[in-house]
Amino acid sequence: MNAPPATPLLDSVDTPHDLRRLHSWQLRQLADELRSEMISVVGQTGGHLGSGLGVVELTVALHYVFDTPEDKLVWDVGHQAYPHKIITGRRDRIRTLRQGGGLSGFTKRSESEYDPFGTAHSSTSISAALGFAIANQLSERPGRGIAVIGDGAMSAGMAYEAMNNAKQAGNRLVVILNDNDMSIAPPVGGLSAYLAQLVSSRPFLELRDLARRISRRLPEPLHRAAKKTDEFARGMAMGGTLFEELGFYYVGPVDGHNLDQLIPVLENVRDAHEGPCLVHVVTQKGKGYGPAEESADKYHGVQKFNVITGEQAKSAAGPPSYTGVFAKALIAEGARDPAICAITAAMPSGTGLDKFAELYPDRSFDVGIAEQHAVTFAAGLAAEGMRPFCAIYSTFLQRAYDQVVHDVAIQNLPVRFAIDRAGLVGADGSTHAGSFDITYLATLPNFVVMAAADEAELVHMTHTAALHDSGPIAFRYPRGNGVGVPLPDVPERLEIGKGRIVRQGTKVALLSLGTRLAEALKAADQLEARGLSTTVADLRFAKPLDQELIRRLMTTHEVVVTIEEGSIGGLGAHVLTMASDEGLTDTGLKIRTMRLPDLFQDQDSPEKQYDLAGLNAPQIVDTVLKALRHNSAGVTEARA
Repeated sequence: MNAPPATPLLDSVDTPHDLRRLHSWQLRQLADELRSEMISVVGQTGGHLGSGLGVVELTVALHYVFDTPEDKLVWDVGHQAYPHKIITGRRDRIRTLRQGGGLSGFTKRSESEYDPFGTAHSSTSISAALGFAIANQLSERPGRGIAVIGDGAMSAGMAYEAMNNAKQAGNRLVVILNDNDMSIAPPVGGLSAYLAQLVSSRPFLELRDLARRISRRLPEPLHRAAKKTDEFARGMAMGGTLFEELGFYYVGPVDGHNLDQLIPVLENVRDAHEGPCLVHVVTQKGKGYGPAEESADKYHGVQKFNVITGEQAKSAAGPPSYTGVFAKALIAEGARDPAICAITAAMPSGTGLDKFAELYPDRSFDVGIAEQHAVTFAAGLAAEGMRPFCAIYSTFLQRAYDQVVHDVAIQNLPVRFAIDRAGLVGADGSTHAGSFDITYLATLPNFVVMAAADEAELVHMTHTAALHDSGPIAFRYPRGNGVGVPLPDVPERLEIGKGRIVRQGTKVALLSLGTRLAEALKAADQLEARGLSTTVADLRFAKPLDQELIRRLMTTHEVVVTIEEGSIGGLGAHVLTMASDEGLTDTGLKIRTMRLPDLFQDQDSPEKQYDLAGLNAPQIVDTVLKALRHNSAGVTEARA
């Protein structure tokens, strides 16, 4: 006779306080329901799937054992926090994930008290958790800092910098190393699970502490020998010597999907006086959903998909992506020049460099989540005569700015920066928007900064960068597909600092940098319909400016508008400075700058984001009309 179906549990769990009222034997059912809910949600919304599926049991266990939100739980990167969001009061909004006005795809302080720290870039969790732990310690308040960091994020130096300074936190700091790629430990078996539970238990810790106190009373040679013996024994059993050297008490590896093993270990760590502690948990990315288990990379981030078949919704056929165009162009440059090298920081497929690596593995380098190292490594290659392309998302290049300045710009080394995800990026929101690179690069001496207006221009700029040997050069391009222009059979080497006139007019001049060119051309059509003859220029270069072209347009047009997909301080600021220096603003010329607003924009579709930013054709037209009305009101007389 079949057993009656179990009463659903997830409907009764709105917060971790509800979760902690359950019996431990009910947690397996809750985890299964939570996994099913997450699959259903991401099937509707798209987003990050495999990473969240891998931490379902860990999420349940952490909230069950620790006193969140008083204990501060920090999820490194945050894209694996969908299960966490579901059981921390946000289930009713979870199907708004990554949509305009909805929940962020990452942890976000303004969303919930259970998100104590915003995380969307990797390797920040241990530093933040340490800050929480020390703050509570200094204020004599209860509360721990708990960091959940993936093994990939441990490739960044910041994680080790934090661990090296963590000793003062004592048992208030707990680091969960989520090993989901089997890159550190062998498969977890019953013996290793038993050992993890044993060495995290109070009797073992008390015995070990007693042994330490006794060994300190021994003569120095014997004390050193005892310490080495303890480290050797633990290292042989569990591989934690590295973390012990950094001052952590290492526990693991533990099966991150076995709640019967995981919860006792976390309870032991919670109650231990030893610390700080690092718990090594082994999980499987995509756990519990066949298609994701079989293809972890493919199901890391997904479109909407059919939950039953796993088939993802296909985007409508259209122009190639900018990333794909760059990859193809770089492969062509690599075929022409054996000195071309490609460097990425843990984003080979995201930057398209996986395609280059297939053909030129000896000239391709994935340095892990280590953007600082990537930039200086590229500088070393360039100093020895190679032609390195450092392909990094705009928002991640921010992490290596000192290296860009000190190791590249000051030494005038010809490192080529291919800056993907420039401008607004849609569903990933403010943490991944490439808003600032024009500003932070164009301010540097020796730099050349380009922005591709379309996919053909991107091919030309890749070729131009490959041949540029007189200093650092960067070119930026957005996420998504191109505009559909034909790709050139033979790339053109652009003249440094020279733009182009795309459309000639006489009254209004639109100076575009980057892919707003298409919107500038739409605006020109609308202005022409109003009888306003409009020139559209693609400046191509934010630095050096095409001063001859800009000067000519400023002296022959009544209104000049700069348009860029970047923050204040970029193209518009450089154009205004040039105009001021040359006295061009004293002639009645009306100059307006259009740029991203001075705020961090939340997630939405790129089209809506640019509409909110005021960088689409209607806002360009409105900017021109307001400038002309300002003139006609007599505030400033326009030239005839």
